[in-house]
Amino acid sequence: MSLMDMFLLVFAAFRLTRLLVYDQITAPLRRPFYEAAEEVGPDGAKEIVWYVRKEPVRRFVGELLSCYWCTGIWSAGFLWLGYVWWPALFQPVCSILAVAALAGLVQWGMDQWEQRRQS
Repeated sequence: MSLMDMFLLVFAAFRLTRLLVYDQITAPLRRPFYEAAEEVGPDGAKEIVWYVRKEPVRRFVGELLSCYWCTGIWSAGFLWLGYVWWPALFQPVCSILAVAALAGLVQWGMDQWEQRRQS
């Protein structure tokens, strides 16, 4: 595996992990593994808090999805295996994820630069 392949997989795993753990677009996929509860804070404000479900399989997946590092290991392993065993399918997928990751990092950098410039 070349250094370029490794960078591609690093950024692809980063983006897939964020997609699974944080992004709104995948919230419907996470929802079966969590229960919502409305709680009232000390200031009286109501907020929705998500708890991992208690059933064994749902609990396992819910715990996995609530841990960025855990999901990252599984994402990296999945992408690496696919990249090695089915390169015709996984190289384009990894490329798209890596480009999206780099675009997100560039956007974050631009936001940081803009904030510093305004202050």
